[in-house]
Amino acid sequence: MPLLHDIRTAQRVLRNILRSRATRRRVAVEEPKHPHPDPGTIKIAVYFADAKVNLYQIRQWYAPLAEIAGDWPVAIISRSPSAVLALWEEAPVPALYLRRVTDLEHFVAEQDLRIVFYVNQNARNFQMFRYGRMWHVFINHGESDKMYMTTNQFKAYDYSLVAGDAALDRLSHKLWDFDLAKRAIPIGRPQADHFAGELPFEPDDRTVVLYAPTWEGDRAAAAYGSIATHGVALVDALLATGRHRVIYRPHPRSGVLDPEYRAANERIIASLAAANAADATAHHVFDDGPSLGWQLVAADVAITDISAMVYDRLATGKPLLVTRPSSPLADVDENGYLGACEWLRAEDAGDIVAITDRVQFDEDARARLEYWVERHFGDTSPGAATRRFRAAIEHLLAEWDKHDLLHAGDRRDSEADPFDDEDDEEAPPAE
Repeated sequence: MPLLHDIRTAQRVLRNILRSRATRRRVAVEEPKHPHPDPGTIKIAVYFADAKVNLYQIRQWYAPLAEIAGDWPVAIISRSPSAVLALWEEAPVPALYLRRVTDLEHFVAEQDLRIVFYVNQNARNFQMFRYGRMWHVFINHGESDKMYMTTNQFKAYDYSLVAGDAALDRLSHKLWDFDLAKRAIPIGRPQADHFAGELPFEPDDRTVVLYAPTWEGDRAAAAYGSIATHGVALVDALLATGRHRVIYRPHPRSGVLDPEYRAANERIIASLAAANAADATAHHVFDDGPSLGWQLVAADVAITDISAMVYDRLATGKPLLVTRPSSPLADVDENGYLGACEWLRAEDAGDIVAITDRVQFDEDARARLEYWVERHFGDTSPGAATRRFRAAIEHLLAEWDKHDLLHAGDRRDSEADPFDDEDDEEAPPAE
């Protein structure tokens, strides 16, 4: 058995090497078609060191970035061949492939960077932190009560753009000696101003239920995924009624570590296909597309795990169920919305039809939801969050101007990076 394991490991490593080489060859062919912006034109960059698997983290920022790019030119810095190929196809602002730190050096030297945004806590963010005379700003890839939202890594950034009062309270309780008033700027959820997309079905009298679970997690405290514990039972129950339409949008990493989780995910996908084959009017949806928005708006009821999807849905103000993790080791912070949400426990997943009927029309549940929408996001009227996002950028640029005058004689360059020889294709998974 150890020999067989070693052979399989060697085969996997070889496949990864061959795939990486093929991807880099594609980048070499495509890169001339995507010239860098003119020197001195880029003032805001988004730094993304991850591979393609985590592009969902930056995709949700596409529309807000496109909206501000007319006033403040924006570019995305990619460190991964697989990611940049996708970004070249879909990003609404220029994407640059800067694999080596020497490439970063050249870009920083020729551009007029004032702000660098980060959407995750990838360890390679540290390679960009070394550059001064610019603000390093964490914008995250969602709002949630996961432990990821209070990591001490927040202190590494000059500023963080957060959703609202709930985020401020969360940080104030968890981080020691953190200047919250200065370094955390609430902006709401600007992505919600751009929730859109073409429905893959014609609306009818079916009740639309969005089931959007997260992945299994890479440690016991983050075992929030429900596909194996809740998902099969709840989807089977909804498919059986003939009056529900299921939109299934699993996390793209579902099943990467746990074979049982992967098998449950595949079973749900197969069940949706079988239900559609049996009833041409059903139009159940397995959604693995890059766009997020229409699903949240179209669903009459949403079911999500503890993840940013809870708060993406919360921003719409529409009925929501949150799956209760089956593992007692999962870290569940009930000081905020999770202390008042509508929980769905694994043992109740088979009763999902009655439960969705209740939450869809329960006035008390709706009133509680409205309170938490305001607490997490503030003003959610159309355009309000985008205005706050723009105001935050204006504030940061004004602060940059002030400090630039104070430090006009400082050097902008930096020491050589001792890790410049690292291969940046396969970045460690980020949440």
